Amino acid sequence: MTQSAAPLNLSHGLAFADLYGRDGLVKLDGAFVAHLQTADVELFNRLMAARATPGAVEDKDESALIIDLAPHLEDFLGGLFGIQDELRALAGKHDALAPLYEVKRLFVQRRAVKRFKPDELAALDIAPIEAALIAKLGVPITEETFANAVLVWQKDEAANKEALDLAEAFAAWATLHSVGQARFAAGVLFKVPKKLDFQHLVPVETELRDGVTMIRLSPHHWRQRQGFALTDSGMDLKAALDQANYCIFCHNQGKDSCSKGLKDRKTGAYQKSSFGVTLAGCPLEEKISEMNSLKSAGHTLGALAVVVIDNPMTAGTGHRICNDCMKSCIYQKQEPVNIPQVE
Repeated sequence: MTQSAAPLNLSHGLAFADLYGRDGLVKLDGAFVAHLQTADVELFNRLMAARATPGAVEDKDESALIIDLAPHLEDFLGGLFGIQDELRALAGKHDALAPLYEVKRLFVQRRAVKRFKPDELAALDIAPIEAALIAKLGVPITEETFANAVLVWQKDEAANKEALDLAEAFAAWATLHSVGQARFAAGVLFKVPKKLDFQHLVPVETELRDGVTMIRLSPHHWRQRQGFALTDSGMDLKAALDQANYCIFCHNQGKDSCSKGLKDRKTGAYQKSSFGVTLAGCPLEEKISEMNSLKSAGHTLGALAVVVIDNPMTAGTGHRICNDCMKSCIYQKQEPVNIPQVE
């Protein structure tokens, strides 16, 4: 006989039954508003003004209000369900990974890969460079140790010129050389954006069988289905945050292309993909840019709350609808780095 879990009690005098009825939700909202008023009076006043005249709030102002509210909502929910420790631990994991995305964007992509010409990179003897870099680090090279060290060294570029030169050489090799790419294939740091060929999105190979030319996926792309489970196991936190940090955060520009579609700047008409599909954005108009902004900052519950504003049945819609609708963002954000890869 298994021991039953201890009952989960809510704070603010609320019971779980209250979450399923209007009276309870009004009480819950009152508790949050009181929490917000105590924490940030100015933000409380902005929320009350927006609630009084919702039609008068501009899109960018609404986005700013939602993002400012999200951390307070997350704190409130942590107290409501008694999960403050778990939220702090999760935020800590986000903070620990944050250097990866900053160094990837500002050091690897903007500095390291542009420093070497292909012939220089091909002739690079990486073994002594890596040994010298490990000596500087004091630990083996991983994506995390590399990124954390680069951020520290960049605080005093002059004093750490030798270390940063080594780091640039290693990053260029890891990103552009075929051996380096293979070594860090499963990572996120040593990567550059690549232009998509929309006519060849699926990597296929040909095979002559009984006189007929067949096409198929190469074997290393094969996935065996187990029952009704998905063949895609998804991403870990590091990879998910890499995608969130890649987002343009276009709500700041008043565009919000994933939510509202990708429009032609001159005509205002929706653009079409390479396949003639109208890029009208998310049919639910989910606030995807705001969600990614909050997730990249470590506010997981805040990001989820932003999604359910427009899609309260998120658990039911799953990830397929987002995969289909994010094509507008993929179509828009092609930032190829035109640097030849080195064998």
